Amino acid sequence: MRISVRTFAQLRELSVDRCELTLADGATVADAWDALAATHPGLVPHRPYVRAARNGAYAPWDEALADDDAVAFLPPVSGGATTALVTDPIDVGAVERALDDLAHGARVTFVGRARERSDDGRAVVELEYEVYPEMAATVLASIALEAETRWEAAVSVVHRHGRVAIGEAAVAIVTTAAHRDEAYAANRFVIEAIKDRLPIWKRERFADGTEWTRPGA
Repeated sequence: MRISVRTFAQLRELSVDRCELTLADGATVADAWDALAATHPGLVPHRPYVRAARNGAYAPWDEALADDDAVAFLPPVSGGATTALVTDPIDVGAVERALDDLAHGARVTFVGRARERSDDGRAVVELEYEVYPEMAATVLASIALEAETRWEAAVSVVHRHGRVAIGEAAVAIVTTAAHRDEAYAANRFVIEAIKDRLPIWKRERFADGTEWTRPGA
């Protein structure tokens, strides 16, 4: 069978951006990695830290492949990070610096902040985000991967949980791509997917002592 393979960040620098591989029927994701590493031995030491994806979703190494599958190999999620859930204030500059691929000419940064007025005009004193962390980390990484795959972009996302003071960033999304249309589209997709799919809930606390909880970023 024939499959396509993509690599990202330092893995791409050690091998190729994309290629096609011919594998035996019944081959797994691990077999695809071994075939790629056989011609690019610099990949071998990175194997314990790499995550694999099949057709836009994270996949275990022993998952069987089918003809025409698209396989991606991604570097670790922290420290070359693409996604993170944090309780401390977000360093937007650090989120931007996580994407330093000079092959990408367009970069879009979106920052969602805690604002002092609600949609109905009430004074907001703080936000608090409740998250289901065991599920949210996987969902957030999946959203980023989907955007990367659909728009050939790179994505870095950090989302706060816990209390967020007025004026502080609740979410930062940085996307880079070869051209601006793809960078814009990937960024918009990520924030809308977060609002729709991420298991996180925003509680607004108002100056009059009331509060309101709803889904989303």
